[in-house]
Amino acid sequence: MKAGHMETGTTTAGESRRRSSVFQGAGVLLAGALMLSSCAADSSLPASSPAPSASQAPAAQPAQPESPAPESPAPESPAPAAAAATTSPAAVPDIPVRAATPAAVVAAPVPISLAVAGTPIDMPVVPVGVSDGGAMEIPDAFDRAGWYRFGPAPGAAAGTSVIAGHIDTKSDNAPFSALKSVAAGTLVQVGREGAPALNYRVVSVELMAKDRFDGSSVFRRSGPHELKVITCGGEWLDERMDYSDNVIVTAVLE
Repeated sequence: MKAGHMETGTTTAGESRRRSSVFQGAGVLLAGALMLSSCAADSSLPASSPAPSASQAPAAQPAQPESPAPESPAPESPAPAAAAATTSPAAVPDIPVRAATPAAVVAAPVPISLAVAGTPIDMPVVPVGVSDGGAMEIPDAFDRAGWYRFGPAPGAAAGTSVIAGHIDTKSDNAPFSALKSVAAGTLVQVGREGAPALNYRVVSVELMAKDRFDGSSVFRRSGPHELKVITCGGEWLDERMDYSDNVIVTAVLE
């Protein structure tokens, strides 16, 4: 059987169908990581002029008889200075001062479970990252989903939270195969670690071709908050050993 998810590592030929890529857009986010320029200021001081060498030194002048120095008159005593006026500095007005410590940013709790009403999808969720090939990782187990931990978490103030999973195994369909048939208005519940579960409602289900995958819209970090639940879909392409599309379910908080 075929499977859809992102590459998670080296596989054998017999497993390649289970490990085809869901989408490659996750790596786009990491490409925008902060670059640190290493610019060291030149701390060397200007070199002082070198002392002249013996060949450059001026020739010695013949000694001249010294003339008696004229007697200098005694310097006059300066007139007593007038008492200096004492000047007070200008008064500085009171300036209000506030603490400069920024408010702490509270991260949303990590998702630990996902359930979609009316489907077999009721499974644990684990944090995942990006594979060496630049694709979002997906857990090997077909009954477990992965949350993209470098993006917003469910319940965040902005951006999209992405959860993805396999469409099938080598022998059977996986629970995420039901995503393509989910209707608008379906309840999606996300359990969270140390926090109440969140209820979302499906607003759209779309097929997005993998060769036209729009990572900037799926992995948003700004704009209205949404949950996107993703798996493979469309046709199986033997030449690619992958599905042609991604099934993307978009849901919003109740």
